[in-house]
Amino acid sequence: MYVHFEMREEISNWWKQAEKDLSAAKNSLISGDYEWASFQSNQAAKKGLKALYLKEKKEIFPTHNLILLAKKLKLPLEIINLLKELNPDYTMSRYPDAANAPPFENYNDKKAKEKITFAEEVLKWIRKRLEK
Repeated sequence: MYVHFEMREEISNWWKQAEKDLSAAKNSLISGDYEWASFQSNQAAKKGLKALYLKEKKEIFPTHNLILLAKKLKLPLEIINLLKELNPDYTMSRYPDAANAPPFENYNDKKAKEKITFAEEVLKWIRKRLEK
């Protein structure tokens, strides 16, 4: 998983952390921490987007909104749609007042697996664009 291609160090750091967050999501899935698997999937996608933004725009765009980042990068609709599924997990997976219940009660194995799959697809797409 951690095969790296040539890029500036700061971009590489964001990319490596995106991969590590995806790995952590898979570990959280195994341990049954489904809300954390979902949050870590969100984080993996965000850090991948930040790596791409840094490469293409030469700066970091300060936001937690995955959809906004994707639109600024002019990502295709199929990737934006995946990000729409991951975007709420920044808050919903962590805060009882955002989730109207303890977040762990709103997440399950199926939902966490789906979020990981979405993050994997997003990172796969970003990687191809980073390699150009």
